[in-house]
Amino acid sequence: MNHYEAVFILNPVLSETQIKETVQKYEDFLVSNGAKMISKEDWGLKKLAYPIQNKKSGFYHLFEFTVPGEVITPLELEFRRDERFMRYLTVKLDKHAVAWAERRRAKLKQKA
Repeated sequence: MNHYEAVFILNPVLSETQIKETVQKYEDFLVSNGAKMISKEDWGLKKLAYPIQNKKSGFYHLFEFTVPGEVITPLELEFRRDERFMRYLTVKLDKHAVAWAERRRAKLKQKA
């Protein structure tokens, strides 16, 4: 089981329910393929550094999870096929990145 982090940007024209459905669909996809979700974050609507598909903003989301490596390719294939996604990035975390992510989550918990 490898530790991964996936950040994706959803199209800003989606409604709140469409965004929730999309996020839930991909969380269910991961869990059904044996993933253990560690954290989910909704970063909200953010301005993009440059236009993507003639859009200047997008809804950012972060998933942190552990899963066998062979699940990542089908996940990214689904991201590519879904037109609600503007961009995505999946990164395998090493032990230092995992520790940093834990500290970041603890800091966010203290603020809340």
